[in-house]
Amino acid sequence: MKKNFKLDKEEQQILKDFENGAFKKISNLKREKKELENAARQTLLKDKRINIRISSRDLERLQKRAAREGIPYQTFISGSLHKLVTGRLKEVV
Repeated sequence: MKKNFKLDKEEQQILKDFENGAFKKISNLKREKKELENAARQTLLKDKRINIRISSRDLERLQKRAAREGIPYQTFISGSLHKLVTGRLKEVV
C-alpha cells in the first residue's frame, strides 16, 4: 500500500535527487561516521572563557530572547556568536 506524504520543497528536491541517482554510497561508513562525529565534537567543544562588558539594556534583551527560546542566556549568546562567525547569522536592516 502506497501512502501519500506531503513533502516540503526541500524534501521534494531530496527525493528527486535520490530518484535520479545523485546520491553516492559511502565506501567506509564506519570511518566516515567516526570522522564526522569527531568534527561535531570539536565544533561543540567550549574550551575558552571570555568576560565582556555590555549595557544592562542589551543584557536584559538577550535574557528575554533566550527565555523565549527556552535556553539559558549564556547558551543563547554563545550560539549567536557562533552563527555570526560562521556566516549563518543574517543581518536584519
